[in-house]
Amino acid sequence: MSNVNCDEGGCHAGRIGLDLAKYVFEVHGVDKHGNVVVRKRLRRDAVARFFANLPACLVGMEASNGAHYWARVLTALGHQVRLISPQFVTPYVKSNKNDRNDAEAICEAAGRPSMRFVPPKSVEQLAVQAVHRVRRRLVSDRVKLVNQVRGLLAEHGIVIPRDITQLRRGLAEIMAGCDDGLSELVRSLMRDLREELAELDRRIASYDRRIREIFRTSEPHQRLGKIEGIGPITATALIAAVGDRTCFKNGRQFAAWLGLVPKQRSSGGRIRLFGISKRGDRYLRTLMIHGARAALGRAGGKQDPRSLWLGKLRQRRHPNVAAVALANTNARIVWSMLSGNAAYQPDLSVKAA
Repeated sequence: MSNVNCDEGGCHAGRIGLDLAKYVFEVHGVDKHGNVVVRKRLRRDAVARFFANLPACLVGMEASNGAHYWARVLTALGHQVRLISPQFVTPYVKSNKNDRNDAEAICEAAGRPSMRFVPPKSVEQLAVQAVHRVRRRLVSDRVKLVNQVRGLLAEHGIVIPRDITQLRRGLAEIMAGCDDGLSELVRSLMRDLREELAELDRRIASYDRRIREIFRTSEPHQRLGKIEGIGPITATALIAAVGDRTCFKNGRQFAAWLGLVPKQRSSGGRIRLFGISKRGDRYLRTLMIHGARAALGRAGGKQDPRSLWLGKLRQRRHPNVAAVALANTNARIVWSMLSGNAAYQPDLSVKAA
């Protein structure tokens, strides 16, 4: 596929949409008047060379697999890179969906003044995020294993509560040879599953130690860790995911990015608010809400202003609603601390709430 309106010095494109892939990339570029100046298909090894020969321009990409790597490469070549969530690119796709139309849609979306862009991430942030993703997968595997063991034992009349500690105790009793009516085959199977559970516990504990080490060696992480409801896991996950804080104008935008604000369906001047939107990263939102629920439980009996405020909040609303409200407040505090490089002040957080 040949270039359009390209001279010997290269394509004078003001804005380029780059459709990412594993091996074949599609390029769509326009000038400052919106006229198409380049449509080109590139192999992976030719992408960096192609952009190295271009004058500095704006490059839009979907925030998909490999996007942050190419953002670093193209930024080093002098280009301005904007990452866009795929859901915001879809409305600009014309006719059928293919790589060429996707590149054109990305180019169009990148030029919209009201478009929301994904914060770019550094190599260090991606490394911490990788630790969290592997740990998250191991925790999911452990939950699946626990549910399977409980289901298998229930078929033999042994019902174990959902608490994982109760399951470990129950498996220990089965291994001790109690008169539970299990056959030797099932008992042997439970022995294997118990060893698998112990291995998952060991691996998850090793990743927890890595996260705590990252937390101890970083001053921004430790500042966030002083907020009630945010510990080492949540603090490291937040800083790894946020990236450039300037992408959010205020704390509410950051809370909305986490999906902690009400979902709105308003029309005709009538405001209708529902539950939280649940947009954004589910992992971060879950950590924030679980941390807030733990903070609410620890606030009972304390007399400091923040604990008194949390106690009144829990009296007025359902515990789950109170947990989400505290998670929303904590998200705004996190944005304020990161954007202003400030320390945590509990009294000011209560006044703001």
